[in-house]
Amino acid sequence: MTTAGNLTIKKFDGTTDITWSLIAASGGDKSPALWRSTSATGTVGQQPTFSASARWNTQKTVRRFDVSCSFPSVYTNTATGQTEVRATMVFSGSFAVPQNVNATDIQEFTYQVANLVAAMKTSIVTGYAPT
Repeated sequence: MTTAGNLTIKKFDGTTDITWSLIAASGGDKSPALWRSTSATGTVGQQPTFSASARWNTQKTVRRFDVSCSFPSVYTNTATGQTEVRATMVFSGSFAVPQNVNATDIQEFTYQVANLVAAMKTSIVTGYAPT
């Protein structure tokens, strides 16, 4: 079982580190651990989130490890000066990438999610979310 903590991964450029802050550790089976990219643009509700949880199947022969990521494309509305969400990219075993998002956001989303999943290697192997 891994210990929950902040996750440091590489951004799309392959050299810049970004820290996803631990918001809540898993409380056990079916209880997700939750991280937020607090350095991202926008308000707390507009920042990307990543979660990981684990559970047994009915027969207790398989551990299921689930991950998901919500990655908003945030911009500043020039008319109001407020940050707004243009669209949100989502990962939960498959990618859903809105086509009205710029290439940089798509690249950041793709590389950061892949690296976040890579950071969960030990948890995936053990079948338990960080606690």
